Amino acid sequence: MSETLYWVLAFIGGIALGLFFFGGLWFTIKKGVNAKIPAIWFFVSIVIRTGVVMIGFYYVSPAGWQGLIICLIGFIIARFVVTHFTKRIEKKGEVYIES
Repeated sequence: MSETLYWVLAFIGGIALGLFFFGGLWFTIKKGVNAKIPAIWFFVSIVIRTGVVMIGFYYVSPAGWQGLIICLIGFIIARFVVTHFTKRIEKKGEVYIES
């Protein structure tokens, strides 16, 4: 596989991992706040999200540090994407109460 193709795949993988991690964080916060035992939601979520991301970065690592950096850049970009879209979703759901 050519190096350029591998880097593109590492970048796409980083975006996918970031969407999973930060999207899962948003989902956990939405569900965990109203849960009877929120500690279980938060603990299980961080274990699953971190485990999946660590496995993802492990599979990118054989290409060397360049692949890891490119994957990390995709991961960070996904953070901004998730933040942007979750703000829009939250804004749509807002109810303004006039006093």
